[in-house]
Amino acid sequence: MAIPEQATSSPEPLLKVTGLVKHFPITKGLLRRKAGAVQAVDGISFDVLPGETLGVVGESGCGKSTMGRLITRLLEPTGGKIEFEGRDITHLGVSGMRPMRRDVQMIFQDPYGSLNPRHTVGSIVSAPFKLQGVTPEGGIKNEVQRLLGVVGLNPEHYNRYPHEFSGGQRQRIGIARALALKPKLVVADEPVSALDVSIQAQVVNLLDDLQDELGLTYVIIAHDLSVIRHVSDRIAVMYLGKIVELTDRKSLYEAPMHPYTKALLSAVPVPDPRRRGAKSDRILLKGDVPSPISPPSGCRFHTRCWKATDICKTQEPPLLALKTGHQVACHHPENAPDLAPGDAALLPSAREAIEIVAAIPKSAESATPTKTAAGAEPEAGPAKADAQAAPAADDAKAGPAKGDAQAAPAADADAEGDVDVGDSPDRPAGGNGADSADADRPESSGDTTKE
Repeated sequence: MAIPEQATSSPEPLLKVTGLVKHFPITKGLLRRKAGAVQAVDGISFDVLPGETLGVVGESGCGKSTMGRLITRLLEPTGGKIEFEGRDITHLGVSGMRPMRRDVQMIFQDPYGSLNPRHTVGSIVSAPFKLQGVTPEGGIKNEVQRLLGVVGLNPEHYNRYPHEFSGGQRQRIGIARALALKPKLVVADEPVSALDVSIQAQVVNLLDDLQDELGLTYVIIAHDLSVIRHVSDRIAVMYLGKIVELTDRKSLYEAPMHPYTKALLSAVPVPDPRRRGAKSDRILLKGDVPSPISPPSGCRFHTRCWKATDICKTQEPPLLALKTGHQVACHHPENAPDLAPGDAALLPSAREAIEIVAAIPKSAESATPTKTAAGAEPEAGPAKADAQAAPAADDAKAGPAKGDAQAAPAADADAEGDVDVGDSPDRPAGGNGADSADADRPESSGDTTKE
């Protein structure tokens, strides 16, 4: 079977990333000699079109936040190329990047840690004007108060300090600061991960409204698959420093093609009372995520994949565009003919890579959940609880399922915004498809120097 050709990208993307690499060196000894490197981002490529929202999801440690800091040039790339409006900004210095800061801004993950506690809200939001030497019409104070009103805060809070606000209000202050200079590209790193579900809906609706009003382009990094589904036009799934799948929102959720994406989506609980009597199968990935210091050869997911063959262990799959429009880095994608036919000998570890858990509602008291290893017959008797994961509950009141890809309940509380997260008819509510740890950069043992 011939490998399909790559799909041609838009001729004028706002942001174009080619082969982006970031390795954090590991040094040891008195002489601080390099003993290895944490491969946080290892060769990713994608485009972002003007007015588009690209969502990025994946487990903690896969390199999402590092990627966001690279494209905003808060970190120096180890390799690759970053182009903004056709201009190469990969290795621009401080003086070269200063004019670009007007067009590229970032919303940070921690709404309190990103604000200086010694400065008032007015001083924080007005800092971009002073740094860029811009004087808005009507004066800086009037413009700052206008921005506070745009993001849903009281303009009278101009002289208050960050500790006097709640988490959602502090995140709105960060959004106001990012929008002060009317940027073209905004990178939002976990913008709602530290907020309550009702406040999440308000902030997500605010981002949607601001995009429509100001014509913004977003790159949104998140763990919550329901948030990503609500706000994104296209979604990139990352695993261990690589993009394994990139496609539009509808195609990803209706027919995922990479086994890792399928496992993430299987962990999403659907809080729908009409599904109370229905069964749902959850894919539980066994084992831990490999270390980014020494990732596996070939496909990095083959150590946990139930479709892994010999070619997956030896040859790294490129990110190719299939006929369906998906860009998938997999030798044996789901819901499509294999790209590597004839290589059907499963690796011994692949047969025990996952478990399928059939979650049966509590109303069926006589029934018990059963676990079936890939390619094996169901075991007799009640299934033993897995130490790493628990079955996802169909009941909306059930607690969040834990596992390699953790799930959290979707936002079901009414918010002041237009809609709750995921309540759109074509965007059903979901939960977290990956764990919600705050740190995205993996920590290595030993003496490690971090930038």
